[in-house]
Amino acid sequence: MAMDGKELVEKLAKLSQVQSIKDIPQLTHALFPGTHCPLMGAAMAVGGIKDSLIVVVGTDECTYYTKSMTIHSEKFGGIGGRCVSVVLDDHDVTFGSAEKVQEAFKEIIEEYRPQCVFLVTTCVIEIIGDDFDAISEGLSKLYGIPVLPVHTEHFKCEDHLPGLERTITVCAEMMKSCDCENSVNLLGQRMGDFATTELYAMLQKAGVKIGLQLPCGCSVDDIKNAAAAKVNIVVNDIALPLAQKMQEKFGIPYVYFNKFVIPEKIYEAYKNLFGYLELELPGELEGLYQNAREKIEKNKGELEGITYIYGNTPYAVFEMNCFLSSLGMVPQVIQTNRYTEADEPYAKEILQYTDPYVCKAANIAPLQYVYDVLSPYLYLGHEFGNRLRQKGIAIVHSDRGSGMLGFEVTGYLLQQLVKSVREAKEYRKELGL
Repeated sequence: MAMDGKELVEKLAKLSQVQSIKDIPQLTHALFPGTHCPLMGAAMAVGGIKDSLIVVVGTDECTYYTKSMTIHSEKFGGIGGRCVSVVLDDHDVTFGSAEKVQEAFKEIIEEYRPQCVFLVTTCVIEIIGDDFDAISEGLSKLYGIPVLPVHTEHFKCEDHLPGLERTITVCAEMMKSCDCENSVNLLGQRMGDFATTELYAMLQKAGVKIGLQLPCGCSVDDIKNAAAAKVNIVVNDIALPLAQKMQEKFGIPYVYFNKFVIPEKIYEAYKNLFGYLELELPGELEGLYQNAREKIEKNKGELEGITYIYGNTPYAVFEMNCFLSSLGMVPQVIQTNRYTEADEPYAKEILQYTDPYVCKAANIAPLQYVYDVLSPYLYLGHEFGNRLRQKGIAIVHSDRGSGMLGFEVTGYLLQQLVKSVREAKEYRKELGL
């Protein structure tokens, strides 16, 4: 059954009306293609930690879901790999799961002999109220290895990211004090190879050693020795709680170096990083900054006045839309599942240019009826390209940017935007728009 595009647009909020995430509506009650559970996020994080084991405690549906996801991952080792489960029945739900978990744990330790176990609870555990923090502490003392509780109830959150955040945050519990090695830890990178990034190249040229890389690839020993770093580099919000814990526990400062696209933000992050490292700022960074500014000026004219709907990209939502608005582009709808204090300055700057609609992501099914009402040139994120083309809209592919850090992000995004604008104009010409 077709929806009324105008009615859907009327359901949206304006950015100027938003004070918190509660003020951001969703287009329909059901989200398409649906959200991922935090259990998935926990599994993704443990996948990057060698010598560790994930033990999922919950119903057969939850445990099957996790095993079926990890069974195809080389990181986990297939069917007999690093993902096991404790399946609860009606008796466990009624009388508590502690006894079954303790019995299962003895078998798990004997068979797998892990260096660390992430004991992951699911919704049913959180509902019945079993104390898995205490259970984990008891198992850790009994077997002499870190047993770390990770809570992944889905009814309290929107997506899988809290599972990632909680898994890497609890890693602080097994870190120990170490002598400083003047190295840096990379916290929060989920995709891509850090060794291919501009940031990595700058650190290598300065002779800086890379320590822990969590959750994109490390060992349990790497985590235990993470306090040897002089600085933590946070490249995603999921790692902020861990960096803050390490600063409080070990006095290690952190630099927020997200996938910024605004050149000034990137330059500021570089300056903060090399300042903490007590190293001279690499001279070529000034050239990279100026090159990014030149690319902006070169492409600004072609982007000015271009309307778009923002869906989902590897970049920080409001920082990116602030940048695009400064180029003269016009966001019509911004989709997001988060709105924090850190987003407010960017939102205020966007409002100096325009006041876009906002709604929760991802909901591309009802959005197809909004396209006829708003008629944007571009869609940034994941959508069906052929469906967009029939509406005179080009999709901006930006996933390759998920493996970038530094001024390279700005250049890549501008390239993709210009390419898509030209495609959109061709589509609109074909359609007589």
